[in-house]
Amino acid sequence: MSDSAAAPPGDAAPQVTVVVVPRERFSVSVRSLTRLMGCTGTPFELVYVDGGSPAYVRDRLQEEAARYGFRIVRTERYLSPNQARNLGLQHVTTPYVVFLDNDVIVTPGWLDPLVQCAEETGAWVVGPLNFEGDLEDLEIHNAGGFLTFDGPPGQQDLLQDNRYGHQPLSALPEGLERLEVDYVELHCALVRRSAFDVIGPLDEGLLSTREHLDLCLQVTRAGGSVWSELTSRVTYDHPPPVTPSDLPFFVLRWSEAWNDASVRHFIAKYGLSEDYLVRKGGPRARRSVLFGPATRLAERAGGKRAADLVSKVLVGGERYLNAGLVGPRARRLASRPPLVETAAGHDH
Repeated sequence: MSDSAAAPPGDAAPQVTVVVVPRERFSVSVRSLTRLMGCTGTPFELVYVDGGSPAYVRDRLQEEAARYGFRIVRTERYLSPNQARNLGLQHVTTPYVVFLDNDVIVTPGWLDPLVQCAEETGAWVVGPLNFEGDLEDLEIHNAGGFLTFDGPPGQQDLLQDNRYGHQPLSALPEGLERLEVDYVELHCALVRRSAFDVIGPLDEGLLSTREHLDLCLQVTRAGGSVWSELTSRVTYDHPPPVTPSDLPFFVLRWSEAWNDASVRHFIAKYGLSEDYLVRKGGPRARRSVLFGPATRLAERAGGKRAADLVSKVLVGGERYLNAGLVGPRARRLASRPPLVETAAGHDH
C-alpha cells in the first residue's frame, strides 16, 4: 500500500489517526495542513488541535475541515505541546496515532513506512527522517538518536547523541533504512495507542522541552522499543519569520519560565544533576530568533552596553507579556472546556 496518491473508495478502515498540534507559530498551519491532505494517500483519521490560533487561521482551518471532514478541537487559550497532544489523544480510537506539529511539511509516501515499521518490528514509537528548513536543502534535523545516563543516581548527566543532526543527507550510510534507537523527536512520531494504557498520558509538566526524551524513555522502561524509519521523510519549517500574530504564543512557548520549569521537572523525574539545567541550548536557540537580531543591531550601533540594555528590555517585555498570557483572563479561559467541532466531508 502506498500513500503517494489519494486513497480509493472502499479502502479498509484507517489504522492511524493524525493529531496535529501547535508547535510555536500559527502562520504556517494552513500550508502544513494543505500538504498533509495532498500528500497522504494511506487512509487516516485527522484530529486537529487548535490552541488559540488567530481568527484568520481559525477560519481557514474550519473551511478545510468542512472540505475534508476532519475534527477540530479548539481552545481559546494557548496550549503547551503535550497539553495539545493529550487533548487530541482523547479522540483517538485507531491502533496508531501520529503526533504531527503544525509546521511540518510531509512528503509523498511518508505515512505508510511508519506503520510498516511498527508492524514489522513491534515498535511502540517510530519516527521518520526529519529534515529542517526547505526540503530542497536536505539538511537532516534528526534521524533518531541515542541516550547515555552518566554518573550516580541523583547526580547523573544525560548525554544525547543526535548522530546525523545538522548534516546533509549524504552523511547517512548508503543503504541504511531503519534502525532501533533510544529516541526520536516529536515533530512527527507514530505511537501505538495501547502504549498509553501502559505509560499513561504525556507528561504535561514538560511545557516546552524534553517531551520527546521523556516519551521515549518511558516507552523503553516499560519494555517497548523506539525505531527510526529513514524511508519516511518530513521537514519542519523553522522560523524566521515570526509574524506579529505569532508573537504572543511564540514568546510564551519559549519563555524562560516554561523552559526552566520543564528542565527542572525533567531533572527531578530522572534524578539528574542540577548541572543539567544549564544546558538548555534548544529553547535558548528558539528565543534567539527574536532577541538575536535586535541585540546584534544594538551592539553594532552602540556597543555592548547598548546590546545589554536592549536585551534587558526584551526580557522585561517577555515577562510582562507572559504575565498577561497566564494571568486571570488566561485562567478563566483555561477553565472552559475545549470546543469540539466536527465538519462533515469526504473520506481522506
